[in-house]
Amino acid sequence: MFNKASRTSTTPPSVAVLLPIIGVVFIAYLVIGLALPVLPLHVHQGLGLSTFVVGLVAGSQFTASLLSRMWAGYYADSRGAKRAVVAGLLIAVASGLFYLLSLRFVGKPETSVTILLMGRALLGVAESFIITGALSWGLVLLGSQNTGKVMAWVGTALYAAFAVGAPIGTTLYAQYGFVAIAITTTLIPLVTLLLVAPCQAVSSMPQTRPAFTRVMSAVWVPGLGLALSGVGFGAIATFIVLLFAQHGWGQAWLAFTLLSIAFIVGRVAFGHLPDKIGGVKVALVCILIEAIGQALIWLAPGATLALFGATLTGLGYSLVYPALGVEALRRAPEESRGLAMGAYTAFLDLSLGLASPALGLVASGGSLSAVFLVSTLVVLSAGFVVVQMLKPPTITRRHHRTTGLPGRRTSSNRFKSGL
Repeated sequence: MFNKASRTSTTPPSVAVLLPIIGVVFIAYLVIGLALPVLPLHVHQGLGLSTFVVGLVAGSQFTASLLSRMWAGYYADSRGAKRAVVAGLLIAVASGLFYLLSLRFVGKPETSVTILLMGRALLGVAESFIITGALSWGLVLLGSQNTGKVMAWVGTALYAAFAVGAPIGTTLYAQYGFVAIAITTTLIPLVTLLLVAPCQAVSSMPQTRPAFTRVMSAVWVPGLGLALSGVGFGAIATFIVLLFAQHGWGQAWLAFTLLSIAFIVGRVAFGHLPDKIGGVKVALVCILIEAIGQALIWLAPGATLALFGATLTGLGYSLVYPALGVEALRRAPEESRGLAMGAYTAFLDLSLGLASPALGLVASGGSLSAVFLVSTLVVLSAGFVVVQMLKPPTITRRHHRTTGLPGRRTSSNRFKSGL
């Protein structure tokens, strides 16, 4: 199914080579998409728990993803990308079983939410293995020169799953309750295993591992920008449903769908730009668009403007991950692409894992609209980080005086400039 010739193909063949991986990611991420619009309702209204607990439950998945990213990266590099994907799908099945178990204790909300937290944590580990394995798989097939393309198309599948999953999850929850979400969370990964099985595995990377600190040095600056920009997505994923419910606007699932559609359009139409003109410039423009979207949700007097803000957020956020990812992987050792992907993506996990409960505290102490004011300011700070990456490297005066030529940038300067 896959061969070496695929790596040098033009855009259409490249996308064709990625189709099995894209399909796997799409089906697997339906699990997360189904739960996005209903999990806050189940915890806040169904179990009667606070908005802080809503944020805690939502953030637990990302915290678990953060803690397992390095493990997933090492596993993909050493055991192979396909095995990493399969392992992630099996763990996702276990998370669905915990969802089901939590429903046996709905009369004891604290016990039920504790079990639900365990299920969300398992889902976070599963997501680490699935997405890290899928990205590593795609990079082996197409080569590092197509890093932005691989990240854009795999991410497109992810958000397409969110777009489709949000209305389906809302409908299932309205008709059958959270039990329907739990059952589908268990069954979907099992079905996805049937799609993965016939796919040809790719060889694992050489076993020479550079120091972990070297990998982190390569990715931490773009990773910080990614982390700050991710707060905007976290605000929508966790609190847009409650904001709509508070104002009685209805059809909150549409915010997820519009965000996801805009995200997909951005990836499909402009996904080639990070590889072509550089990730830093693309990331800066996208972060500013995302911040405008967050500000519109904060100021929205009605559902229409809030939905437009969610759409702009999706469009802006669409290329931040691949744009800054191009910068991160360009500096990472070739033999540790999986680990570098894990380390880079861990910054997003850290962001979402901390932002959800922190924004929950903002909602508890102020209002749900204040959540989006805070997220606007945080996203704008991501733009500040990216601006620092645009600065030219420092010229060493000694070298300039003795040779009359521009001095070479040192390793530390290279990391500080982001170039």
